[in-house]
Amino acid sequence: MRNNIGSFLGKRAFLNPHNEAVCEPDTSRRFTFRELDQRANRVANALAASGVGTGDRVGILLMNGVEFVETFFGIAKLGAVVVPLNWRLVPDELEFILKDSGTKALVFGGEFAVPVAELHGRGDRTDVSTWAQLGGEVAPFAVAYDDWTGAASAAEPPVTAVGDDNLFLMYTSGTTGLPKGVVHTHDTVMWGIFTINATADVHHGDRYLISLPLFHVGALSPALGNVYKGACMVIPKTFDPRQSLALFGTEKITTGLMVPAMLQFCLAVYDAATHDLSSVRWIMSGAAPVAVSLIKAFEALHVEIHQVYGLTESCGPACLVSPDDALTRAGSTGKAFFHTDVRIVREDDTDCDPGEPGEVIVRGPHIMKEYWNRPEATAQTIRDGWLHTGDVATMDADGFVTIMDRIKDMLISGGENVYPAEIESVLLANPRVADAAIVGIPSAKWGESPLAIVVPKDPTLTAAEVMDWCKGKLAPFKLVKAVELVTEIPRNPSGKILKRVLREQFSYDAAE
Repeated sequence: MRNNIGSFLGKRAFLNPHNEAVCEPDTSRRFTFRELDQRANRVANALAASGVGTGDRVGILLMNGVEFVETFFGIAKLGAVVVPLNWRLVPDELEFILKDSGTKALVFGGEFAVPVAELHGRGDRTDVSTWAQLGGEVAPFAVAYDDWTGAASAAEPPVTAVGDDNLFLMYTSGTTGLPKGVVHTHDTVMWGIFTINATADVHHGDRYLISLPLFHVGALSPALGNVYKGACMVIPKTFDPRQSLALFGTEKITTGLMVPAMLQFCLAVYDAATHDLSSVRWIMSGAAPVAVSLIKAFEALHVEIHQVYGLTESCGPACLVSPDDALTRAGSTGKAFFHTDVRIVREDDTDCDPGEPGEVIVRGPHIMKEYWNRPEATAQTIRDGWLHTGDVATMDADGFVTIMDRIKDMLISGGENVYPAEIESVLLANPRVADAAIVGIPSAKWGESPLAIVVPKDPTLTAAEVMDWCKGKLAPFKLVKAVELVTEIPRNPSGKILKRVLREQFSYDAAE
């Protein structure tokens, strides 16, 4: 059987048409699986009428909500390819992704009308020909989303893409500073869903709180898994700790995923007198190692935190601690998912001994197909069927993995990946900067924040001017939070920056 992920929604709507699929607390809207499926069909047919066909790329620049979910499934049903866009990016960054992917149509929210109008004004610097706007005063070059989809048929479109056909391109930055499109197919996503459901404690009828933005694999993969499993998604527009705590009680949330920073924010505003967590079985947490103290704090509230380790390139799953081990193995990210193999290896790819640090490599049918139009990067990352993650961990004799550090110099700020090379390239474009390096420093608010170590070319350059230079060139979450002006940046004989030396030299917390 060859599967189309869009058809998963149609099958769930057939099996459980009247079960609640989506709840939007910000709008008080609720949708059954039948209603969600019909809305997705309208999106598919509206796109087809606009000239979008099998294999064409369609961008989604939407806040969390039912429209994101139905647009994703509509594109999948049509056989087109989804390009989820990070709405924190600035127009220059969005332009690169749209052009690199060859995106033909863009569905965007009214909140982003100004940057999208700027993109439209750049003409053929993108390939977008269809612009659909959800909410707000509709731009003259766009169609109104509700009218556009409302006029389309709710009939199921014919299946034209299955199996190894591309389903989505999710862009993630790399060490070169340029984002790379991670390509997942209908098959890799199907196996991602299968391995999540075979490993995690997910139930039919669960009520799952979507806290991360849906352009992130940490929200998108669970959302697809919820449809497959028949669970309801409770989808706030954005994350707010007070709203999340309230929803645990009013919507009887049973599970969800939050990055450690989100858990910290919830803990800071928790009030036992007003917040009811009695329905929550467990919350998955990842994107950064979860502090044992945080796990213990939620244990005191009778909520289990299950640490997960995964990547965009693996469609999410790599390792997960099970309910049996969540408390006794606090601090570990558990064992490999059911349909996943994980090894810890030395530089020569031989297996590390138990407790010996090495690189995490991952294998499974849910591993990405490739990086979009980046064959060399693909070959460097996937070798002999194994995805080389660049992350350092240990594995004990029982197979429990503990993440230690990252070989790559990526830092994680508020759950978002921030790649130093991208910021360094922006700094080095400043004619008053001779050299620059980025390292992460601890942040009580965000987990990590970027610190810029800069060698000025102009001796009058100030730290404030360095930070101002980055504004408008990078998304806000990537912006430098502190600057050190130095005379030289340490490098090894091959010219690589000695980031370890810089971290040791500048080991203070970020002022947020």
